[in-house]
Amino acid sequence: MRRRLFDKSSVDKDVLKVAIDMQGVVKIGTVGEERFVVSEQHLIDFAHNGMPRILCTPWLIWFLEHAARNAMLPLLEPGESTVGVVVNVEHIAATPLGAQVICCARVIYVDGPLISFQFEAHDKHEQIARGTHKLRVIQAARLAKKVAGKLRQYKS
Repeated sequence: MRRRLFDKSSVDKDVLKVAIDMQGVVKIGTVGEERFVVSEQHLIDFAHNGMPRILCTPWLIWFLEHAARNAMLPLLEPGESTVGVVVNVEHIAATPLGAQVICCARVIYVDGPLISFQFEAHDKHEQIARGTHKLRVIQAARLAKKVAGKLRQYKS
């Protein structure tokens, strides 16, 4: 029998189902990582008039979010997934084309299906970003049903 992630008396049944179905308990300190090399697609789109060709913040955030997701993937049951709900990033140093970046995310707090992370990114020379992130564990089919309902409304 699995241990509960939290007190079930304080949450609704859909949230409870997600938390109990997960394969394991999310532990504080669990780490996920994502590595990439800055390529043309990752660069700012306004690198002209002396502006260097450097990593843009939206792509950096994408990789940081995936580091957090990678920490969760081994714990998810079939049919479960994660969605990002909060991102707070400081992009503190520029990274040029061709540089390797390592993004790490560490679980710092668990509140049922809501998982909080502290993350950072480094290139060969220095820390380039830091911040926090929250993911929610969800049932993919339930989310798909909600999205399908919205699509029907848009087509009407």
